[in-house]
Amino acid sequence: MTKIFISAGETSGEKYGAALIREFKRLNSQAKFFGLGGEKMLAAGLEPLASLRELNLIGVFEIISHFPRILKLYSWLKKEITRRQPQAAVLIDSPDFHLRLGRFLRRKGVPVLYYVSPTVWAWRKNRLKTIKKSVTKMLLIFPFEQKIYEEAKIPAAYIGHPLQEEIKLSLSREEFLRKYNLDHRKKIIALLPGSRPSELKNHLPQLTETLHLLRSSLPVEFLLCQSENLTSSEIDRYLPYPFPELKILKEDKYEAMAYSDLILASCGISNLEAALLEKPLIAFYRISPFTYYLGKKFVYVKNYSIVNILLEQRVIPELIQHNFTAENLFLLSQEILENQERREQMIRSFQKMKEILGNYPTSSLAAQELTNLLKNSS
Repeated sequence: MTKIFISAGETSGEKYGAALIREFKRLNSQAKFFGLGGEKMLAAGLEPLASLRELNLIGVFEIISHFPRILKLYSWLKKEITRRQPQAAVLIDSPDFHLRLGRFLRRKGVPVLYYVSPTVWAWRKNRLKTIKKSVTKMLLIFPFEQKIYEEAKIPAAYIGHPLQEEIKLSLSREEFLRKYNLDHRKKIIALLPGSRPSELKNHLPQLTETLHLLRSSLPVEFLLCQSENLTSSEIDRYLPYPFPELKILKEDKYEAMAYSDLILASCGISNLEAALLEKPLIAFYRISPFTYYLGKKFVYVKNYSIVNILLEQRVIPELIQHNFTAENLFLLSQEILENQERREQMIRSFQKMKEILGNYPTSSLAAQELTNLLKNSS
């Protein structure tokens, strides 16, 4: 029996892990996966050792404050890996945790397939030395990463971005509007504040103020897409005060984005989702001042949104740290909603971005890479 350790520490990575498990089981139905994941990976066949919520953190301060719990999780996983002796391991994103775990796995003689490269192109390029010691092969989801790994002489393969095969719509616009009792005469604005409690804390107060400003100037409907790993109580906790007009959606996220007139999204995977759906958006992000000022001097990219990075120009507005204010977000939202030429320019740029990414059967390629890794190490 083939035993594979797999670990995903974030919501997006968990989806990729679930798809990989399903695809690999088509090739090897007797394979057993165990490790760290969420509900989607469990449904695909994962035997869980812990939940991905254990790692759903961001920023130096957040990681330090939870360090004892993370260390305990790391020790538990090491014991289980030693006891179960997997033939291979798949580590998905979450580099601060997984690169260290990768080194342990390699020392144990377990080949490591790493899915989603750390952002060495944005900061901490010295991580490539650690990656070389921690990873047998890297699976890349952005084409510009290939050159970096070739120059570092680290085995890697570009397999396309898994979001391109994940985004699907189940409802028509009319069905969606009817389901959520939305007025077709009003503009729809979708909010994606983030997938972590720390992101809700840093983003929801400014977003709420922005909604009040927009409501007073435009006929508009507001939808907040609740991340799968967050609870309603966590959202309520960080809303500064009740906002009855805000509809919170626990499902139909892609429909909410596809049928909106504007998306306000924290920097991250949601920016790419919006661009793949060809919807105008504004990106924002705020972290603790300590984390921001500590890391700022080590960042060597001009843009923070992956959409702008892929296009190598500022196509979508970015409101970062102190620039992320309700007034700034309100003025930009007004402009994009009313400026048809700018909206069309964004959409043309998003179509170009999709060409850059290409069209790959990403999950099938990831499963095949895992198959090859097992063959080469046997």
